Amino acid sequence: MKAFTALVAAVAAERLAELVVSKRNLEWSKTHGGKEFGAGHYPVMVALHTGLLAGAALEARRRRVRPALGRPMFAVVLAAQGLRWWCIKTLGPQWNTRVIVVPGATRVLAGPYRFLPHPNYVAVVAEGVALPLVGGAWRTALGFTIANALLLRTRIRVENDALRSLT
Repeated sequence: MKAFTALVAAVAAERLAELVVSKRNLEWSKTHGGKEFGAGHYPVMVALHTGLLAGAALEARRRRVRPALGRPMFAVVLAAQGLRWWCIKTLGPQWNTRVIVVPGATRVLAGPYRFLPHPNYVAVVAEGVALPLVGGAWRTALGFTIANALLLRTRIRVENDALRSLT
């Protein structure tokens, strides 16, 4: 249980690091005329991701971890972190937790974006399933997956519409 709590804390710390990068990139975007789209869903996204961390930690206290599932799910969590930071590095100052589009910026088609239009969301989905399952928190994994699917429908539509509006 202590190891799982430490993992959740490490993921929370990683998320805080993302927010630092996001804030820095937001300032860059603003100075380059960036416009935010879909700000209304942002608090829902923050609540959902906070709920993932809290729910996984709380539910895992009542579950017995199954090493046969926990170990591979831990590998998925690590892979998701790697993919997430590959996305952040590839997008550079254009990456943000918000939907910000800078007029005149070109669409990035390097790194993982060569293969998928929204690879960061692959990382989000994978982590949202795998992290709770490391600790046996299957209800949290299921709830996050359903809520995240609904949120991503909105988020991806907003991103795609934002990009189309500037071209």
